Amino acid sequence: MEAIQVKLSLIALLLCFSSFCIGGNLGKGKEDTQHLFDSVLPFAEKMLAEYGEFYPYGAAMTLTGEVVDVSVFEGSEYPPSSEIIDLLNSAFLKAAANRQYSTTAVVYDVRIMLPSGKASDAIAVNLDHNSGYSIVVYLPYKKVNQTIEYGELSVQEGRGAIFN
Repeated sequence: MEAIQVKLSLIALLLCFSSFCIGGNLGKGKEDTQHLFDSVLPFAEKMLAEYGEFYPYGAAMTLTGEVVDVSVFEGSEYPPSSEIIDLLNSAFLKAAANRQYSTTAVVYDVRIMLPSGKASDAIAVNLDHNSGYSIVVYLPYKKVNQTIEYGELSVQEGRGAIFN
């Protein structure tokens, strides 16, 4: 799927999904999460294309709109993905308490069930905004020969755990 199609699909899904979210400035929340999503997705796609995998990573948008990478280090050279995700979420919770960020993103690799009932690998992006807008975007993919083929984006309500 081409990048433009992915963005158009995400915009449509975000607009449809907005009815699930309540409170705060949802328009700003949707706009900021779209911008952060557009900033973080290319790295996962690049890692998949080059290495066939990627470690979880995070990014955030400051209150001035700047996108920054957020890294965590536990001490282990190759920690389990779940530990990296937990550390990123902990770092985001502390930053939210200090009002450092307006939006956060945690990007990781998951297995999901497609509407067809088949399991698929997917890029998952947890996005949280200080307005209360919280979503998880899934981009299914499969490895075909030496390339990555992407499926249809899907969006579900997030937990809203960072800015509660």
